[in-house]
Amino acid sequence: NPHAVVFVDDTKSLDLEKMVPSFEQHTIFPEQVNTEFVHVIDRHTVDMRVWERGSGETFACGTGACAAVAAAVAAGICPLEEEVSVLFDGGKLQILVHTDRTVIMTGTADTVCECQV
Repeated sequence: NPHAVVFVDDTKSLDLEKMVPSFEQHTIFPEQVNTEFVHVIDRHTVDMRVWERGSGETFACGTGACAAVAAAVAAGICPLEEEVSVLFDGGKLQILVHTDRTVIMTGTADTVCECQV
């Protein structure tokens, strides 16, 4: 599940419809890529928008949150062994990256729709 993480000054003003095709369909990603746009609020909080390959912008993405915090830890922006809150339009997740680079995600699950087939 490939991810590209981009750190930005502001997630709200981004025009993802125009920006993302250059990421999603770049030749270095032959099967396309999920792209996370991350604004670091502080060492323990990031705001994020995500574009999932083939689907477009979504309200939240667990693997994207893990990728974003792992990238922030690797860049020295967020700490190892301390939870980081990832804020989405669809809610919040807590991500913890351990010293061995194991990533733990916690958060709630909410029903957003029900349907019958």
